[in-house]
Amino acid sequence: MTTEELKEALPNFTDPALLKQLLTQGQIMNLKAGKVLMEPGQFIKMVPIILSGSIKISRMDDEGRELFLYYLDAGETCALSLTCCSSSKPSEIKAVVEEDTVLIGIPITAIDHFSDEFKQWKDFVANTYQSRFQEMLVALDAVAFKRMDERLMQYIVTKMKQHKTNELSTTHQEIANELTTSREVVSRLLKQLEKKKWIELGRNVIYIRDDFEELISK
Repeated sequence: MTTEELKEALPNFTDPALLKQLLTQGQIMNLKAGKVLMEPGQFIKMVPIILSGSIKISRMDDEGRELFLYYLDAGETCALSLTCCSSSKPSEIKAVVEEDTVLIGIPITAIDHFSDEFKQWKDFVANTYQSRFQEMLVALDAVAFKRMDERLMQYIVTKMKQHKTNELSTTHQEIANELTTSREVVSRLLKQLEKKKWIELGRNVIYIRDDFEELISK
């Protein structure tokens, strides 16, 4: 990959010296959907910056239940990974490749150097912390204040936008895991949406109306 190609993938980085260092220090990785990139308790050796595709970031409890936090999309990195790097602490999150993804992994040994040398990197880190904090607040508010049917409908909208499709290939159990509820609750709520003709359920697939987001906002 050239610096021009990297600049196209990461438009927030325009400093030629920073782009060159990212390529020199970083490692380009091609990851298939479903790959577990990070587990809780592992020590982080690199900070991922997404060039294309997406990665799902979740928290896990002691019983293995999962709480979805946010997605990493093109041009983004993980604030929690940056935090663990700076404090030399093990990971507190699970990172799973949501769709085929290309990323550049920046070794933790280079992070301090980038922060000292490049203002654009410091701005990138600061903006990452701010945006991820807001997203985690949204996730916490959903758990604390929203009914499960509202959370499910918003989950469907998020997935549609994430994958840019109206056909979601997933199981009821996978949805339940992400929403920290039971499969039975998810199945019941999906059936209610199907009765309204807002969605159609297939085998491990959900077909969603084009105007679904508009319907749920009424």
